[in-house]
Amino acid sequence: MMTRFTVTVAPERRPLARPFVIARGTITDVEFVTVKLVADGHTGWGESCPVPYFGESVEGVIALAQKTGKALARGEDWLDIHDLCPPGAARNALDCAWWDWQAKSKHSAAWELLGLPAPKPTITAFTIGIDTPDVMGTRAAEAAAKHSLLKIKLGTAGGDVERIRAVRAAAPRTTLIADANEGWTVEDLTVAMPVLAECGFAMLEQPFKAGQDAVLAGITRLMPIAADESCHVAADVARIAPFYDMVNVKLDKTGGLTEALRLLDAARAAGKEAMVGCMLGTSLAMAPALLLAGRCLYADLDAPLLMGSDRDAALIYEGDRVLPPTPALWG
Repeated sequence: MMTRFTVTVAPERRPLARPFVIARGTITDVEFVTVKLVADGHTGWGESCPVPYFGESVEGVIALAQKTGKALARGEDWLDIHDLCPPGAARNALDCAWWDWQAKSKHSAAWELLGLPAPKPTITAFTIGIDTPDVMGTRAAEAAAKHSLLKIKLGTAGGDVERIRAVRAAAPRTTLIADANEGWTVEDLTVAMPVLAECGFAMLEQPFKAGQDAVLAGITRLMPIAADESCHVAADVARIAPFYDMVNVKLDKTGGLTEALRLLDAARAAGKEAMVGCMLGTSLAMAPALLLAGRCLYADLDAPLLMGSDRDAALIYEGDRVLPPTPALWG
């Protein structure tokens, strides 16, 4: 029996609690795209964050989601047309809305339908954006009072060694992971890697630009290195596997949960660890990603804590843990 959906795609903008700085620039507010699927008295929701760096725009994501949504309105099955929609924010919002609708229409939980373990309270990283060493140290000290895992943004010209030392001095007992967001050269990595190791950082994410991955083959690593921008979908794993120890799974890269599970399977088959991460977004975007945490070494799902406002049925963050979503939010 065909299910014909009413599909609504809409933009949304929300400010951040404070400006957020990474190697590629400063962000003060976030534009989302939400998808609502309605059929048989049930409503499914999905949220995605278009990434201009990946060639996306809000207008383009809306157009693609609306185009693909016409097939759902005609009664075509999502799993039949999923691969016809390219990875990215449009497919993510559609895919998550579809799984939300499936859960509600079947009076089940999304994790059960996906064959995943029941979600549990999960330790999530809290992210410290790029600033001066003193400011980053202060923010790290404040965050470490509640969070046992901090993600430290690096990757700007000069000062990263001082930032690394300042953060470790401010948070001496906290697990630290670093993310250079493609911002380093080989020389930068050669200088920073021993300092990261000396300061006990557990992992480094994406030091070089995507496409320069092979450079890592000639570098002695003192900690695991994770692929983020270099790995979007399962098909990327074979290419990046010789150069990385981990992959960062983000739904806005994979285009939703369906492909994210494929990526996790491919990473495991290649002997790689995984972390589940996120773009900026509200609890509606984090809820489906949280279902993957049980299969990942780290979770980095703190985006709602960086937002100026959140959904009414928001995820609950208790100290360094985020609790599973309620059906009122998603899934």
